Amino acid sequence: MGSVLALSSRPARQNSPFPRDSIHSRWDKRDGRLTNPGGFDGLHRSCKDVFPQQIEGIKLIINKTLSSFFEVRHTLHLSTVGPSNYRFHASYLQSDTDSKEVDSPMLIGEMDSSGSLNAHSLLRLSERIRAKAVFQTQQSQFVTWQFETEYRGNDFTAACTLANPDILKESVIMVAHFLQSVSPHLVLGGELVYHRGQAEEGGILTLAGQYSGPSWVATLNAGRGGAHVSYYHRANKQIQVGVEFEASTRTQETIFSFGYQLELPEANMTFRGMLDSRCIIGGVLEKRLSPLPAVLMMGAFVNHRGDKVQCGMGVTVG
Repeated sequence: MGSVLALSSRPARQNSPFPRDSIHSRWDKRDGRLTNPGGFDGLHRSCKDVFPQQIEGIKLIINKTLSSFFEVRHTLHLSTVGPSNYRFHASYLQSDTDSKEVDSPMLIGEMDSSGSLNAHSLLRLSERIRAKAVFQTQQSQFVTWQFETEYRGNDFTAACTLANPDILKESVIMVAHFLQSVSPHLVLGGELVYHRGQAEEGGILTLAGQYSGPSWVATLNAGRGGAHVSYYHRANKQIQVGVEFEASTRTQETIFSFGYQLELPEANMTFRGMLDSRCIIGGVLEKRLSPLPAVLMMGAFVNHRGDKVQCGMGVTVG
């Protein structure tokens, strides 16, 4: 589960800023045992990574490694749609090997020019238990304070999240996740969201399943709040495609999306494109400027139904 940002029909999610765990096959051929299925927020990750991230305006990103554990990043964004801003990002991270041997937390913090703060911390209490904390502010107002504990067994993952607890207003959001590797290719699980506020109280149960083949992954989430279906397929070393279908009972909206990723190693280029049922077409081209440690990004998104166009360019150094 990512950060719980708002209370609607279901909490919003963010991708974890921490390094992803190494991906293992769900069938350990050495001893014939099933492996851990990973986190609940990673079920649709393979498909979502194929889609391009929208880019708008001009963006300059400078990464600087100060030590083997400490990194900083400067981001300057000149926008034509919203206000321009500057972001300072600092992270203290360790490799998987070091973090298991040393009881030291991973810390990530980011602050923009308006004073908004986004802070994450991860502490490995043991080889199987991890604790996370997230704090987010919008200028001088607290938006999110979230605490999560995750236990990873040999073939299952269980997690519990407590978000925005407020004793005075008697409000809280609680989320429980569970994933179980049932077979070498099948993972089943669910998510239970409970929210309590001054005006409402209720719970939402979502069931999840994932079936994977040698070069494809199919995932389904379905519950009272809606459904989310994704399919990822790797055609070869250069081409990857993804298809998503999302339906929400709260907004009464369904969205069908198709995305693809094309890699050209000889040209040091990667292109990601997408098309969805809202008549939005977009693409982002990434060009590694060898031998310089820099990446040039150019993107454009066209909304034919809304008659809007957004273009952007960015450079990442370091």
